[in-house]
Amino acid sequence: MGGGLGIIADMGAEGTFVYGGRRGDCRGQFVNGETVLWINSSAYFGGFKMGITGFEFGHAMLPLDTAVADAPQNSIIGGATLWVLTGHEQPEYTCVADFFQFVSAAEQQAYWHQNTGYVPITSAAYELAKEQGYYDETPQAEVGILQLSLPSGEFSKGYRMGFYVQIRDVMNREFGRIFAGETDVDSAFDGIETEGNKLLARFAKTSN
Repeated sequence: MGGGLGIIADMGAEGTFVYGGRRGDCRGQFVNGETVLWINSSAYFGGFKMGITGFEFGHAMLPLDTAVADAPQNSIIGGATLWVLTGHEQPEYTCVADFFQFVSAAEQQAYWHQNTGYVPITSAAYELAKEQGYYDETPQAEVGILQLSLPSGEFSKGYRMGFYVQIRDVMNREFGRIFAGETDVDSAFDGIETEGNKLLARFAKTSN
């Protein structure tokens, strides 16, 4: 089977890996102590600090398969986005600009980071959290930032792609089928490529 996904699929067949769904669908499996390792967003850290009382837990960078790479590289940042749409009056855009300035201020970002687990969006907020001694008290909270700060590779610098959300849904559907043993990696990726190309073609027509 192909690469890392094939290894994970094999682990699923052996019973050492369980696919619990997207995003936080499987959060309860870790919180309840049903699984030893859980790979997901650092954004769950704040909830874990409040919700996990029966055992201690730690954070680590993403695992490295040395058969694929000799050293770890940065992961691509994820998370929600804020959008500003055209067609409104100038006073509204002035308010939007004021709001963006407020939420991106170092003090607000450091507070948000320390209470949720999301990484701060500016170096100033990261440095402020350091000055406040947050990482001395909670070193796990710095892991996500350090992961994102690793040297970048050819395919880890981010991307822009039309209909990304729709293509991601296709990918997640096929990943689920791989982990359920319903298909193999090569067939799944063939399907992703075919459907993804169709969606990109649709996007090209609508964006001109």
